Amino acid sequence: MSEPTPGSGPSAPGDGSASSPQGDPSETHPTESHAGAEAGADEPPLRRRSDRHKNHKHPWLRRGGIAVAAALAVALVLSVVAYVKLTGNINRIDITDALGKRPDKQATTDVNTKLGPMNILVMGSDTRAGSGNDKYGSNNAEYGIAGARSDTNLVVHLSADRKSAVVVSIPRDSMTKAPHSCSDKEWSPATGVTRQWNANFTQGGPACVIKTFEGLTGVFIDHFVVIDFRGFQQMVDALGGVTVCTPVPINDKDSKLKLPAGKTKVNGKQALGYVRVRKTVGDGSDIGRINRQQAFLSSVVQEATSSSLLLRPDKLFRFLDAATHSMTTDNDFGVGNMRDVAQSVARIGMDQIRFVTVPIEAYPADKNRVQWAPAADLVWESLREDKPLPGQKPPPGTKTPTPTPTTSEPLTVAPNLIRVRVTNDSGAAGLARQAAGALEVQGFRIEGYVNGTGVPGKGTVVRYGKGMQEAARTVAAAFPGAKIRQDDQLGSTIEVSVGQGSKNVVEVPNRIGNKPIPSPTVTAPPVPTSTVTIKARTANQDICS
Repeated sequence: MSEPTPGSGPSAPGDGSASSPQGDPSETHPTESHAGAEAGADEPPLRRRSDRHKNHKHPWLRRGGIAVAAALAVALVLSVVAYVKLTGNINRIDITDALGKRPDKQATTDVNTKLGPMNILVMGSDTRAGSGNDKYGSNNAEYGIAGARSDTNLVVHLSADRKSAVVVSIPRDSMTKAPHSCSDKEWSPATGVTRQWNANFTQGGPACVIKTFEGLTGVFIDHFVVIDFRGFQQMVDALGGVTVCTPVPINDKDSKLKLPAGKTKVNGKQALGYVRVRKTVGDGSDIGRINRQQAFLSSVVQEATSSSLLLRPDKLFRFLDAATHSMTTDNDFGVGNMRDVAQSVARIGMDQIRFVTVPIEAYPADKNRVQWAPAADLVWESLREDKPLPGQKPPPGTKTPTPTPTTSEPLTVAPNLIRVRVTNDSGAAGLARQAAGALEVQGFRIEGYVNGTGVPGKGTVVRYGKGMQEAARTVAAAFPGAKIRQDDQLGSTIEVSVGQGSKNVVEVPNRIGNKPIPSPTVTAPPVPTSTVTIKARTANQDICS
């Protein structure tokens, strides 16, 4: 190797000063002058070369710095372009006004993530309106229906600590209570009509599905996503295909699918046929199809993980571009939110991503339909309270909260400035009246106490309207372990629900007067212990199982 020439070789250790210690102008010029050479004639050649150039920034470093800056600029521009493109792909609709009265949003946040749980309703639309969507399956016209139905409904629940996720499939043939009209601002299962689940999408789109779901379950939906056939196919192709497993060969004319028995890596077109096929595989039921869909989703998670989708910008962009091209969402669910959700899921162990189906039973009026079994309430309770499904263990390291006083912060609103109404949702006669009396002696202004709807509640829930959070904290301080929820439909009166497992009223630190709280004579019954286990499939499970 030839010796580096002056100005291009490595500098001596400690280089970096901006000028020569002697102030010699020749030290700042890349060409050595004759005078400079004479002055250093007695110095060793290597030393002279080092000293003369120790303060220079070498050309390759300058070029490298320019290249890095240029690369960063290009990356920034490409990121902006990609963001704008992906954002522009998405069709957004505002359904806020159409939802009417909604259930309480879970207010509990995780101390580490500073996030609350998130529920996303994913709907697969079988509309044939888009280009390429009319190639798969029969047209809806044969059913006498104008418009689309939603073949697939998935409720995706991310825990507040982002350590687990649950994906709940709702059978399309479920017969449930629903609003008389999707334009009703308020409805309840007690006064609703019975309707097949996938007809809700036809009658009122995503808003009607969410309104029906929230009214039945009390689970607040944070975001929704609608994906059509074309989008699903392109997403699979962007992944490079997904492996499926079938115990028997499939040859289905309706879905145009032909697969051998065993494992096969399918492209987007084949994957669409696989998740839609029903009549010619297994028992031909919708539940059988849901089981295949859940195995397919497990395979998607495995493929995305093994291919490091989130670590490959090119693959990630292709996937998101495919997904967003055929996607409809709410106004608040942007590309940034989707990225955050994707990264949250990526950090969850595959053994903590669970797929379940709503527990069902036969529908007496029609053997070809099903209805939700009583155990479905346990699934919805798990989502509402952000806790593991019955029979499932929490992720390692998860701490089980213990009942404590609701607040440790100083209370800022005195009891005599707060109006309270108490509802008895425990089933124990006299509990609301007893709680109201214990609040009244501390200065709270009692607006009334009533019995609930007859459906048992769990624990104590304190609800408040806009601007009344501090007042609600004072009320909640009287009920150990109470949950505080905002309800924008409420006014200035704080609503308290005492349900099963509620604790008796205690003194608040800023109470008015010193009259003792009456000794309780009624105790809320304990929350029944469930022996039910909800069967779940984990994302790391063998797709052939």
